[in-house]
Amino acid sequence: MNLDSIREYALSLPGAAESFPFDEETLVFKAGGKMFLLMDLSGERGINVKCDPEKATELREKYDTILPGYHMNKQNWNTILLHGHYGEKDIKGWITDSYHLIVNSLPKKVQAEIRP
Repeated sequence: MNLDSIREYALSLPGAAESFPFDEETLVFKAGGKMFLLMDLSGERGINVKCDPEKATELREKYDTILPGYHMNKQNWNTILLHGHYGEKDIKGWITDSYHLIVNSLPKKVQAEIRP
């Protein structure tokens, strides 16, 4: 997947919004005000997604192009370099998992506003 298709997919998720809260190179996607995806627009660092800690470790052991989250909590976030040996379905799945981890942690009222 390229950055444009990742952005398009992230914005297709209910309640997703994008912004540049840190700098002009890091595009952040939030749902209910909480981050679920960070994308390095230079293409050098790939994307960061939130992940269940056990699954995060499993993915890092399986792929040498999945690393502890760059500038993030290393237990709960992974950096996925986009030149790895995984497909579009994998990347979309990891983004979706991150999204659901965030949305499920929101207050029920906010969840109801986000979900169709």
